[in-house]
Amino acid sequence: VLSVEVTLMKGKGNLTLTGSLGEVMKESAQAALSYARSHQGECHINGITFEEQDIHVHVPAGAVPKDGPSAGVTMATALVSALSSRPVRKNVAMTGEITLRGKVLEVGGIKEKVLAARRSGIKRVVLPRQNAKDLLDIPEPLRETIRTTFIDSISDVWAHVFADEAS
Repeated sequence: VLSVEVTLMKGKGNLTLTGSLGEVMKESAQAALSYARSHQGECHINGITFEEQDIHVHVPAGAVPKDGPSAGVTMATALVSALSSRPVRKNVAMTGEITLRGKVLEVGGIKEKVLAARRSGIKRVVLPRQNAKDLLDIPEPLRETIRTTFIDSISDVWAHVFADEAS
């Protein structure tokens, strides 16, 4: 289970990525930012002048190397949360690779990710719809303790993760 932190500050439009991230995770963060910039209205981030805003994305966990596309949804959510001042629910975990158009793609290791989330006290997980088949690998009693939401696009995520949304 990884946390993603985002902070904003006046600047010149720079994106800083820290936390011992591999190239694929850096690309996921850049894709997430490009999506947010090109869908400002949908993301509720109107009024942001990106050329005057520096963004710092940090994935804490010391020197542990982190890589893979699975954090795309999480990075996009963290960025949109910071840019829109909308808090993310504390009891939700998510995974999925994103495209520049906001499509959420299947990822591997769903069983391990859901088990780790549950051990961490997570009660809700948001997964790519293409990964629905992977839930069969999780024991039935555990599946019943976690609310699972399947998504096709990053915009589907907002209704399930932001604290100010209804669901």
